[in-house]
Amino acid sequence: MWTAEPDTRATDDFAALYDAHFPDIYRYVAGRLGRDVADDIAADTFLIALRKRDVFDAARGTVRPWLFGIATRLVAQHRRQETRRYRAVAKLGPEEVADSHEDRVVDWVRAAGMEPRLAKALADLPHGQRDVLLLSALAEFSHEEIAQALGISYGTVGSRLSRARKKVRSALGEDDNG
Repeated sequence: MWTAEPDTRATDDFAALYDAHFPDIYRYVAGRLGRDVADDIAADTFLIALRKRDVFDAARGTVRPWLFGIATRLVAQHRRQETRRYRAVAKLGPEEVADSHEDRVVDWVRAAGMEPRLAKALADLPHGQRDVLLLSALAEFSHEEIAQALGISYGTVGSRLSRARKKVRSALGEDDNG
C-alpha cells in the first residue's frame, strides 16, 4: 500500500504505484490529448504525485482517483498553454495557425474510427462536462471516483454527466432514452 509517509520502502512503493497505474493514466491522457504528449503528461502526473504524496489522504479514497485528478488538471493546464501559444502565433502575422485542440480531438477520434458527429459533440462540450464524461467512459470511473478525482461533489458529477450525455445524444440525433 502506498502511503504519504516516506520510509525505507518508499522507492519500492512508488515503483509499484507507477507500474500499477501508469498504463491507465497514459491511455486516459492519450485519449484526451493524443499520444504525442501523453508520455510527458502521464510522467508529470507521477512526479507531482511523488512531490505531493503528503497531500494524499487514504481516508478519502483510493490513490487511483487522486492520480486521475492530477492528470485531468495537467490536461487542462496543457490546453490553456496551447491556447495561449496559438493566440500568440496568431498575433504575429497572417500565417495559418495550427489546428486547435478541439480540431485535433476531432481528427484523432476520426482516425480512431469513431463517428465524426461524436468527435464534434465531444469537442463542443464544456470542459467540466467533457472531463466528467471522459473519466466515466475512458477510465471507467464511478461517480464517487470522478468526484474525488476532480474535487467536486457527487451531485455535480451526476448533473455534469447527465448534461454531457444529453448533449452528445442530441448531437448524434438520438432521443434521451436511446
